[in-house]
Parts: sequence; structure tokens; C-alpha cells
Amino acid sequence: MNEDFSNLEKCAKKNQKIITTKSVVFMGDSITEFWKVLNPHFFLTNPHTNKGISGQTTPQMLLRFRQDVINLKPYMVVILAGINDIAENTGPISIEAIMENIISMVKLAKINNIQVMLCTVLPSNYFYWNPKLEPANKVIALNQLITSYANKNKISYIDYYADMVDNDKGLSKKYSEDGVHPNLEGYKLMETIFFSAIIQE
Repeated sequence: MNEDFSNLEKCAKKNQKIITTKSVVFMGDSITEFWKVLNPHFFLTNPHTNKGISGQTTPQMLLRFRQDVINLKPYMVVILAGINDIAENTGPISIEAIMENIISMVKLAKINNIQVMLCTVLPSNYFYWNPKLEPANKVIALNQLITSYANKNKISYIDYYADMVDNDKGLSKKYSEDGVHPNLEGYKLMETIFFSAIIQE
């Protein structure tokens, strides 16, 4: 059994070195983590901190949210989460339960005076590591919950899904090689969408 369920140790030492003035923390899974690998310029030239950990689900992110977000005292947290829950990386979970974990992260941030930017989950109609699943409609259902919650509670959100989906409810081949993770062109599009959303704030 993994004694560090949320992988807290991975970020603990790095957190001590982060300057937090007007910073933005990106909380997420591999889609967030690989962003700084494929396009490190985005993080090196902006006050952005990448706290993505590959494979993680929302209960794992919730457990490390205090350490990796709140304790850094950022200006804003950008939450992109849920695709690995749908992939059942830590076991079956309902769409409603995924949303509850996301809401818990939002509430923790707001209590600590951290602005929140929610993100729609990127489209996916196939998981290469769990091919028996059919995720497309679950992704749509989760995104509907995210956008509805954001609108109802006046929380800013970024809709990555709309600009990256193909005709089969999957992630466009233009933006991904494996149907889940963005390529460089995909991340550049996400950066454009992110900056557009920030300008509107």
C-alpha cells in the first residue's frame, strides 16, 4: 500500500523555495504537470507555480490542497481536475462525488482569500491505460456540473473543452497524440485561453 496516498512529499521541499507574491498556482494531474515539461517558458516567464502530479484524482488533490496551494498564499489557484477520477485511477467514483471534491477545494481556497479559476475537463473518448471505459459522456456531464456551479456561485472558469473537442467527443488530434494529454500546440492554445480569461477578470 502506498503510504503517501497524495504524494505530499513530491512538492514539500520545493514549496519552501517558492516566492508567492501575486502568484498563480496550477493544481492538477498529468495534464498540468506535463505543461511545464513541454512548455516551461509559460511558467518561467510568469508568476505561475505548477502543482500537477501525474495520475492523481480529486481526493488526492484535496488532501494535498493545503500544502500545495493554501500554504503558498497565492493570489489565485487554477483547478483542472477530474479526468483521472473518470478513468477510475483510484477506483470507481460518481460524477457527483468528483464535483464535491472540486467544490471542497474551491471552498478551502475562498476561506483563505485565494481567488479561484475552475477549468472544464479536457475532452477524452478513450483512455489508453483503461480502454474498457467510455469516458466521453462522463466528461461532458462533469463539465456541465463545473460550469453550472461556477455560474451559480460567480466563480471564474476556463472552458478548455469547447476549443479542443473533435467531432467524436474526443481530444482533437491537432492538440494531442494520445487522446488525453495535450501536445505543445495544445498547451499553447490552453495558454491563450487562460490569458483571455484572466484579462476578463
